[in-house]
Parts: sequence; structure tokens; C-alpha cells
Amino acid sequence: MGINLTNFLSSKSKNKRLMEFQDLDHIDGVSISTVSADLYNNKRDDLVMFYFRDGANHASVYTQSKIISENIKWNLNQKAKKIFSLIVNTRNANCFTGKLGYRGLEKIAEIVSEQLSEKQKIDDDQPKRIRNKEIIFGCTGTIGETFPEEKIKNKIPELIEKIKYTQNKYIWMKAALGIMTTDTQPKMSMKECTIGNSRIKIYGIAKGSGMIQPNMATTLGYIFTDAEIPNEILKKLLRKNIETTFNAISCDGDTSTNDMVSIFSTGKAKHPKINNINDEKIKFFEESLNEVLLNLAKRVVADGEGASKFITINVQNCKTENDAKKIAFSIANSPLVKTAIAGQDPNWGRIVMAIGKAGVALNYDKLSIKFGDLSIVQNGKFNSNYDEIKTADYMKNDNIEIFVDIFNGSKKFVAYTMDLTKKYIEINADYRS
Repeated sequence: MGINLTNFLSSKSKNKRLMEFQDLDHIDGVSISTVSADLYNNKRDDLVMFYFRDGANHASVYTQSKIISENIKWNLNQKAKKIFSLIVNTRNANCFTGKLGYRGLEKIAEIVSEQLSEKQKIDDDQPKRIRNKEIIFGCTGTIGETFPEEKIKNKIPELIEKIKYTQNKYIWMKAALGIMTTDTQPKMSMKECTIGNSRIKIYGIAKGSGMIQPNMATTLGYIFTDAEIPNEILKKLLRKNIETTFNAISCDGDTSTNDMVSIFSTGKAKHPKINNINDEKIKFFEESLNEVLLNLAKRVVADGEGASKFITINVQNCKTENDAKKIAFSIANSPLVKTAIAGQDPNWGRIVMAIGKAGVALNYDKLSIKFGDLSIVQNGKFNSNYDEIKTADYMKNDNIEIFVDIFNGSKKFVAYTMDLTKKYIEINADYRS
């Protein structure tokens, strides 16, 4: 199974070498298949299946938007202990499609469950009957367009026929490419750790480029591990670690109707049993999970629509973490801040503005603002040693760090965002063209 060059070239990543991506390889219990359902009226992969031959424990977090897509409604209605397949389509959000959109998923799930059950009979000595409720969906793309049920249904036989039980870097790359919309490059991450003396793999892919803002940050993110972790613990781990990763990013302040991040645990690695989220044996696993989630979240920001700068906003010494988060996102979502950074202008007054409008109590006399190591505001006053030339030179970097110190507590929050360029307007003005 070679890489779909149509996808890779259309991703505008011609200057990105494949070697720059991590070497995700085989992970027991996960199978992947990708096809083109012609959703873009070309041959790029736009339909991806993840198949868990023996089922997988699972947990998901979803958008907090009051308008949600039909696939999220479907997923929330499925209460199965194990999931046997995740199917992701791009180009169409299946949102504002009503009963027809939901019924389309139902029909696709019926076909997939029947055909995967038949595959079980061929491939397994003790075949399992896969049920509709053991299948979930991810959808991404344009809101309000008729869900392409027939195109997807027609490709299910090919999708199942192409299932490969042994994965490699190129298959993971195809999957990451297959879920993209306006992304310019695929997003993959991996980490290995131990539970007891057993080596554990954690792999992840994501898509996201615009409409990025908690809660959840707009994206599709899928994490896979061969660890054996119960659903309730997976849910607690995901919710805990999403706050400082996918809920710490913003590109444009808009929340999607389709956001989801899911984790699947195949249980193929043999290790000591995990009893609860505070179990000491899970410490390295949680650290590694956070690293994978944060890596993917940062890749989403770095690939933000039209982005030329990756911006890290560190807000420190607040009374509460929520206060720090309010200030961080007030800065991250300010068009004035983002356009100044796009223009390489060290207009620190816009940072002051964004801090002030956040609605957080400040110790004004101790307020500190820095760009990188360059002090601008110190003890609530403009730093007399401020060097405009050095600061302007710093703004030419691809990675910009902003430090804000409030000095009225001990809590902090780090947010990640990108600049706002003319290219962002071009991409979104032409989104449906």
C-alpha cells in the first residue's frame, strides 16, 4: 500500500520531507484502510477506516458547541463497551443535515457491521458478530451540505477489502492525509513508555487548521495504544490531559460543531492491571499520553490556516488557573495582537490591551511582559532599558514566546496560537470555491 501522492502534493507540503515525520509502525490490534470516495471529485483519499479486530476500549471528548454534527449525536448514543471500527470522512461535516444525515450513518453502520462480521468469519477461528453500536464516526468538512451517504456506502466493500493487519509509517501517513481538509500537512505523533516491565505504544493522528478554539479545540484527533486500560480510566485520563493540550490552542477563536478526540486501547500488550487513575503504574503512560496530545495540538497550531508564526503565551502567577487561561486566550484570540505579530511589529501595547480586557484582577504595580528574553514591562512600568531594535529583530523568528507575569498568585497556563495573515482570509474566502 503506497502513499497517495495526490493527497501529499495537494497538501501543499512539497517542501516537507517524509522523513520529518515520526516513524509510526505496527501497533497490535489496530488495522487501517483508506480509499477515495470521490468526495472532493478527485482521487485523493477521503474515507478512512480503523478496524479493531478484537475490539478496543475507548473514550472520547467532544465539542462544547450547542450545535453538534450528526456523527457526534450518533457516537453519544452508542453505549458499547468495546468499539470495533471508527470510520472518518472528510469534505462533509454531516451537520445541519437532520434526520437524513443521522439515518445515513445508521445505514453505513449496518453495512459495515455486516461486512466486518463476514470478515471475522474468514479471518478468525472464533469470529465475533459486530453490531451497529460498536461502530463510531468522525466527520469533517463543510456544514449544511447533504451527507454523501451513497458515495460512502459504495466504497465500504473496497474499504474493508483493503484492510491491512500489519501497519507501517506509510499506512499511518495515508490515514493522516485522508482526514485532512484545509490542513497543509498531515499530523502524526508517537511515544513509547512502560507499564510495569512491559513496553507500551501510544500513536496518534489529527487534523485541524482553522476554526480552532476550545472547548474542544476544533479538530479530529485519534489516539491508539496497545495498553489494556478500562474505559472509565481512559475517560478520566483523556479529560484530564485534554485541558493542557487540545484545550490550550487557538487559531481563530471559533469552535467547530464536529470536534472530537478519541482514544482506543486494544489491550494487546501484557502488563500489570491498572486499577484506577491514581495507580502509580500508569504514571509514565499518562506522561506519554500528554506528550502525544500536546505534540498533535502544537502541530495543529503550526499548520493554522495561513500561519507564518507559532506563538506560545505563558501566563504566570495568577490567583487561579482559570484567570491565567482567560488572559492567555484574550491575547491568543486578539486580531490586533495576531496581525501585529504577522507584520513582525513588536506592538506590546496590544498585549497590554488584551490583558486588560480579560476581566481578571491584576496587581498592576508588579505586572511584567516579555517577548522571549526581552523585558518590555517591569513592575507595572515600561522598562527603561527596552530596546526596540532588538525586539523588532526577535519578531522575525518563526517561533514567538510571550511571557506575562501577574504576581498575585501561583497558578499558570500556557496557550498556543498562530498569527493572522492575508493568507488566512484567502483560504476562508475561497473555502467552498
